[in-house]
Amino acid sequence: MQQSPLVSLIIPCRNEAGFIGACLDSIVRNDLPRGQLEILVVDGMSDDGTREVVRQYARRYPFIRLLDNPRRVTPAAMNMGIEHSSGGIIARLDAHSTCEPRYLSKCLASLRETGADNVGGVWLIRPRRDTMMGRAIALVLSHPFGAGNAYYRTGTGKRRLVDTVPFGFYRREVLGRIGPFNEHLVRGQDMELNLRLVRAGGRILLDPEIASQYYARSDFVTFLRHNLADGYWVTYAARFAKLPVSWRHCVPLLFVLGLSGTLALSFVVPWFRWVSSMIMGTYSATAVYFSIRAAHDKRRAEYMISLPVAFATRHLAYGLGSSFGLVSLVASKVRTAFTSRR
Repeated sequence: MQQSPLVSLIIPCRNEAGFIGACLDSIVRNDLPRGQLEILVVDGMSDDGTREVVRQYARRYPFIRLLDNPRRVTPAAMNMGIEHSSGGIIARLDAHSTCEPRYLSKCLASLRETGADNVGGVWLIRPRRDTMMGRAIALVLSHPFGAGNAYYRTGTGKRRLVDTVPFGFYRREVLGRIGPFNEHLVRGQDMELNLRLVRAGGRILLDPEIASQYYARSDFVTFLRHNLADGYWVTYAARFAKLPVSWRHCVPLLFVLGLSGTLALSFVVPWFRWVSSMIMGTYSATAVYFSIRAAHDKRRAEYMISLPVAFATRHLAYGLGSSFGLVSLVASKVRTAFTSRR
């Protein structure tokens, strides 16, 4: 039997004391032989007890190591992990995720069978807290109306080539060819790396037989802030990278610009009120329709109330964040142009 390559699994984290233990337990339970696996937890100087939890695991399992990430951003953690790793395969898992017992061996099998450059599976999104809003947020993040055509969120019935997958399971030589993670990108660095891979002629495979559980934020305020930040980096990231995200990430921006633009114009040209009303009415009807369907399918009447709120928060916050990011991007380019002329 062919010897499996050594897998280096990198976990960027910061202040994940409540989740890092379950994450490491799920990896340790994997069927990959211990001698073929190393786990590098790259910690952004946590102050909530995360580091002590990881040290306890490292004492029990010598293939687990704790590395310091003083920059405290995910792309720096990934690059540091890659630099200190020795595996022929570079994999990533987030600290607030867990993986199934055959996750690693299934990724290896898909990589061998298809010759892909990066392999990943579907996300089974769960709420961090089992509340009404937590359940609604988890559903929105895995629903086509909330996630678009991101098949790793919505699911797929067959293997397919995609533009990105969660976490990633890369051949080391691929990362050597396309370069490291862009450390300027606080958010979306994995999507940017994967788009770089596709532009270089690489193939990214989504395999529905591979699954990991992702624990989503469960309270309204945190969900709102997270979507504002994600949306911001969709546009502002263009300062540091060439089209760092897929076009689907720009849909909330177009929605917000269309709605706000027609509302502003309605003060000058009254018939634009009908246009803005049509945009808002169509959106509201669509959100309510999907909420009613979900309430029926899941047998949860609460979704008729919580889902429209979660959908609107997702789309409006993401779009507003992208608008702020666009303004910041233009401002930064104006400052650069002004400075260069002095």
